[in-house]
Amino acid sequence: MTQRLPPSLTPLDTALAALLRDVEPIASVALPLTEAVGCIAADAPLLAAYPPHDIAGTDGWALRANDLVGASAYSPSPLATAPAWVEAGDAMPAGCDCVLDADAVEMSGPLAQALAEGVPGQGVRRAGSDIAVRTPAGADGYPVGPAALMLAGVAAVDRLKVRRPRLRIVNVPGATATAHMIAEIARAAGLDVKAFEAAARDDASIADMLDASSCDLLLIVGGSGVGRRDAAVTALARRGDMIAHGIALQPGRTAAIGRLGKVPVVGLPGSPDHALAVWFALALPLVDRLSARRPRRQVTLPLARKIASSVGIAEIALLAGEHHAWMPLAVGEWPFQAIAGADAWLIIPASHEGFAAGAPVDAYLMRE
Repeated sequence: MTQRLPPSLTPLDTALAALLRDVEPIASVALPLTEAVGCIAADAPLLAAYPPHDIAGTDGWALRANDLVGASAYSPSPLATAPAWVEAGDAMPAGCDCVLDADAVEMSGPLAQALAEGVPGQGVRRAGSDIAVRTPAGADGYPVGPAALMLAGVAAVDRLKVRRPRLRIVNVPGATATAHMIAEIARAAGLDVKAFEAAARDDASIADMLDASSCDLLLIVGGSGVGRRDAAVTALARRGDMIAHGIALQPGRTAAIGRLGKVPVVGLPGSPDHALAVWFALALPLVDRLSARRPRRQVTLPLARKIASSVGIAEIALLAGEHHAWMPLAVGEWPFQAIAGADAWLIIPASHEGFAAGAPVDAYLMRE
């Protein structure tokens, strides 16, 4: 059976609202630090103060600053007792509040004399100076990054609670390169990705792979067009509920959305540019809802030149940052080299004819 697009495409806003309906954030899980990176933080633990006590910040002699007043190479100051040598990270001896360099103390048998003054805190890391007590290990609703991992590791926290949606990708033969691209983008976004390939392009083979029992979101890559060998939409209708086929989105108008039980399904076109546009416009909002992510950061810059768009269909523009402005690289149809060179993307609503040169626009970064 040949798939056909309806005479009128479903508006992007309508399709997205239908796709997000009844979708709730998933439960958080505790993951080892190496697995938590990129996932969305949830219930970040409050850390203890670090260092827990004063420690040496450098190798040298631990002393009390008040005992060194007036000391210099020309007027050495005898020390009542031999100073303690400390290595960076050692606990500061009781009564000591500074660390002098090795050549700032002269030892002659049991006698010691200081050749320089010191100030309280010199060469010392104070208790709580690196991590204040009750500092959260990460920000809830935002991706776990290197800084959060560093804080947790230093504070001896070996696991972090995160939301990590489970994504199942079904590759329709012929769209392998696109499926691999989407899988890598999804992993970078913190998803737990499992990828499968249908045995053939017919609806029965594709339907056999549409299993939503162990995922929170399912993507079908390829086979959503109207060609004689495109059967993804028929397969989805056979196994679940078809919500819409044909979205007023360019690139990506042959996309489809539906459900398998309560699990949302997005059918991505097999072409990399169309698939990426559908990922931005439909899949990412789902990922953000499932992971309870806070709004993604947008960067506002003026357009280096105008963008023209057709009323009635949402279009996505690829942008490059040049001289403190957004330079449009492609609108509606994307050459692959434009994808490779893009720094950001911008959805132009279906009600707009575009934006004038110099108009400030809020764009999402390709790589956060």
